[in-house]
Order: sequence, then C-alpha cells, then structure tokens
Amino acid sequence: MKQIPMTVRGAEQLREELDFLKNVRRPQIIDAIAEAREHGDLKENAEYHAAREQQGFCEGRIQEIEGKLGNAQIIDVTKMTNNGKVIFGATVQLVNAETDEEVTYRIVGDDEANIKEGLISVNSPIARGLVGKEVDDSVSITTPGGKVEFDIVGVEYI
Repeated sequence: MKQIPMTVRGAEQLREELDFLKNVRRPQIIDAIAEAREHGDLKENAEYHAAREQQGFCEGRIQEIEGKLGNAQIIDVTKMTNNGKVIFGATVQLVNAETDEEVTYRIVGDDEANIKEGLISVNSPIARGLVGKEVDDSVSITTPGGKVEFDIVGVEYI
C-alpha cells in the first residue's frame, strides 16, 4: 500500500483520536445499544437503530485511522538540516508579489491540512508549486483565483 506522509504532530493527533474512539466513544455506543435493547421490540426502536448507525461510523473511522497510521511515513523536519529548501513539513513565509501581503504556510499531510491555521496539504496547488524551491525564489502558482506570484522570504524546519 502507498505510504502516507505525515508530520509528527499529525500522527499524534490521529493516535489521540483513535484512543478517544476506542476508549471513550466505543463504550458509550455499546452502553446506548444495551439500553435501547432493554426497551423491547428492536424493529421499531429508533434509539437502537441510531446507536447501531453510530457504531458503524465509529468502527469505520477506527479502521480508517489504523490503516493510515499503519501506512504512515512520519517525517520530523526538526531533525533535518535546514538548507533553505521547501520540503514536506517545512514552514514557508511568502510575500505576494502584487499586494506585498505576507502569508505563512506549513506543508503537511492531507489529514492535517487546515488553511485557517496555515496548514496546507502537500497535494495542494500551492504546496506543489513550493516544494523544491528555496529562499529568495519567485514562484508563480495557479490557484482557483488565477495565477499568483509569490516570493519565498523564509523557510523554517520547526
């Protein structure tokens, strides 16, 4: 199976979610099913069917997380020598060449991406345009809003 790139923090978050699902959510659902069974006729018992549906979602998510963690390629950029090159896990400071607006992005795995927090997926157009570039490079990136010129002003491995 294909390796899934993931930062150390991303792997920790998935492990925390997995722990919550297995040790908190799963027992809650089991209790809800047991309680619903006590109400009698299961064919017309909406609480029972809702609990069984939640159980299906929970078990599916547990399998998904275990699969991702099993195929994870955890990359810790803090242990790499910073040569100014944009790589997976790097934090990149960019300046929009037209507006002089400064933005900072960290290139992370698909599951960790959250644009509001400045975390962009390694598979996003911006990240694909940045990977392999260096400080002081100018890049032209095609975004949904059109082409945007950025100057790379900083690359940190934090």
